[in-house]
Amino acid sequence: MPHKSASDATLLIRFQAGDEDAATAIYSRYAKQLLSLANRNSGEALASRVDPEDIVQSIFRTFFRRASQGHYQIPDGDELWKLFLIIALNKVRSVAEFHRAAKRNAGQTQTLGNFDAGDVGDTSEILRITIEEVLLSLPEDHQAVVRDRIDGFEVKEIAERNATSRRSVERILQGFRNRLRKSLELT
Repeated sequence: MPHKSASDATLLIRFQAGDEDAATAIYSRYAKQLLSLANRNSGEALASRVDPEDIVQSIFRTFFRRASQGHYQIPDGDELWKLFLIIALNKVRSVAEFHRAAKRNAGQTQTLGNFDAGDVGDTSEILRITIEEVLLSLPEDHQAVVRDRIDGFEVKEIAERNATSRRSVERILQGFRNRLRKSLELT
């Protein structure tokens, strides 16, 4: 087990070198703070649809996946909290935007009481969060194309709406599908 006084930079380097205890230490160090942050920023309507713990798990999935790919580095003496804060706020924002969309407005949703969807609900939530993560990693113009497709527009309509060619739309959509497939393989 890593020493409690190990810096975040040291823990990150150890995790990137394959030390699972370092991952556990990072999780232990920030999980409660992130859960509190997710609870505070989720609002009542959103909290009734999404468990803040699911958001926290998604934050750590994103962090550990990207950290293992070498995307994060921390200067000595700095902390991961700033990075986790940005990831967390983006996650909460993207989950809230998803549920505020016209067809999924959390304010218009009626609860099903004791209905137990079991693993199906968890799986669909993980899929939805993963889709949103991949979508947010795209440039804004590509996000617009993918969102139009998700909203049911045909390729020709998307090309017109975004002032681009049909071939570009198809290329963007294929790129998104490939990135999503890779991301799902990692979860």
